[in-house]
Amino acid sequence: MDQVKTGDKLGEQNLHRKIIEKGIPSDCMPGILNDREPLPPHPLSGMVNKQGQQVRLTFKLEADQIWISTKERTTKVAIGNIRKVVNEPIVGHEEYHVVGLQTGTTEASIYWFYWVPCQYVDAIREVFASFN
Repeated sequence: MDQVKTGDKLGEQNLHRKIIEKGIPSDCMPGILNDREPLPPHPLSGMVNKQGQQVRLTFKLEADQIWISTKERTTKVAIGNIRKVVNEPIVGHEEYHVVGLQTGTTEASIYWFYWVPCQYVDAIREVFASFN
């Protein structure tokens, strides 16, 4: 079910390269290389989605949901509906990752997030691993 082909770097694929080339958002949370932190009590913010829109992630663990919010809307996704988490460091900015949350069986069902601070990636993966 792995949607990332062996040898293909996410940052080299057109979809992702276009977003990454725009650079780090000005309000991006700082990434801390070689650190691992639990999810903060506040939303993760300052990231962008595959449309280049600012996005924040709120983990509502008491409701088993993740809220994906842009200025226009908030999408509430049941944590148990996430089938897979894909992540990869952004080349040249390894303190940040591209993270994909897959809800279906195809690549079209992946919510992509760019400039996710690397210190939270393991904690994000652990949230979804506990439900699958």
